[in-house]
Amino acid sequence: MNNKPKYTLFKNASYALDGLVHAFKHETSFKLELLVALFVFPAIYFFPFELIYKFVLVITYFLIMIAELLNSAVENVVDLVTKDIHPLAKSAKDIGATAVLFAVILHILCWLLIGLKYL
Repeated sequence: MNNKPKYTLFKNASYALDGLVHAFKHETSFKLELLVALFVFPAIYFFPFELIYKFVLVITYFLIMIAELLNSAVENVVDLVTKDIHPLAKSAKDIGATAVLFAVILHILCWLLIGLKYL
């Protein structure tokens, strides 16, 4: 049995939108990151940084959201495979959370380094 649907651009785009809707409805961390984005993106726009620095800040914030989505996907797969508390399941979830943490640290470091340049 093949579990892979036929590829079409519009179907794949609809799968991506379905994933976004699911994350928005069910993933609290992702909703929080979208809420924070309502403040971060205007701040990036209004600060008098050079365009390249604004671009770096936008990219690093998107990396946070990408890492969060991938972390949620890992958590969903782990929960699908087992409901038991297993060391490998915990490890997979913890590693995904660490990826999000590193993305957040990267974004904060970029803000600090760019901010120091403009002091």
